[in-house]
Amino acid sequence: MSAATQEDKLLRMANQIAAFFRSYPEEEAVAGIHKHITAFWTPRMVSKLEAALPGFGERADILVRRAMTGPEPAGEGPVRPATRDPQKLGEGASDAG
Repeated sequence: MSAATQEDKLLRMANQIAAFFRSYPEEEAVAGIHKHITAFWTPRMVSKLEAALPGFGERADILVRRAMTGPEPAGEGPVRPATRDPQKLGEGASDAG
């Protein structure tokens, strides 16, 4: 797989994440995208996306560009606290079932 193809795949995945968060207020969406990508992608994937973003231009969703360039978004993402850290998944979950 060529480097460009890998970068295109990363862009496609990042744009899909942005599509999910699009229904949230913009600042929450930007923070949510950043937090999701940095929590669940490998550092190498994150670095490749960040390096490739300028060349993608308008192909990169504006929310992805905002989330992954410049300073880390300060806003709180809309993701539930138990899912921000995969090690805490299930904490606070109901035991009724």
